[in-house]
Amino acid sequence: MDCREPSLYTVKAVFILDNDGNRLLSKYYDPELYPSMKEQKNFERNVFNKTHKADNEIAFLEGMTVVYKSSIDLFFYVVGSPQENELMLVAVLSCLFESLSQILRKNVERRCLLDNMEGVFLIVDEIIDGGVILESDPQQVLQKVNYRVLQSAKEQIKWSILK
Repeated sequence: MDCREPSLYTVKAVFILDNDGNRLLSKYYDPELYPSMKEQKNFERNVFNKTHKADNEIAFLEGMTVVYKSSIDLFFYVVGSPQENELMLVAVLSCLFESLSQILRKNVERRCLLDNMEGVFLIVDEIIDGGVILESDPQQVLQKVNYRVLQSAKEQIKWSILK
């Protein structure tokens, strides 16, 4: 039986791949897990090869719990430790997908995602910080992202006026 202390550091990685398995976005929160870019890409390739034709929503690969979802030409992955609660990881994945669906106006596909990468990164950062789940409600995430975008726009306007 595993007697590890409970931890807030639930998420080990989040990544989005296209339908060829190419990385569009990735964030690894455990520096010891896959420390190099090469190791990360190998892990992503293994995950993609084992999941892209499967109809499941969860996989156990390389000692990690992986939850995933596909949409048109994208694959969304959230990775946790082997003893992690799958429901928590699925909540993060659902929040990510629903938030992206809202900002991309229900058009969750590669081209739209690439055209809106700034918003995608903001969403990921509002959901997870350093592996800790901050939010799992898509409406709350969108409110925070909209606030940050508005604040950034106000700062840009202020600087342009001062020049």
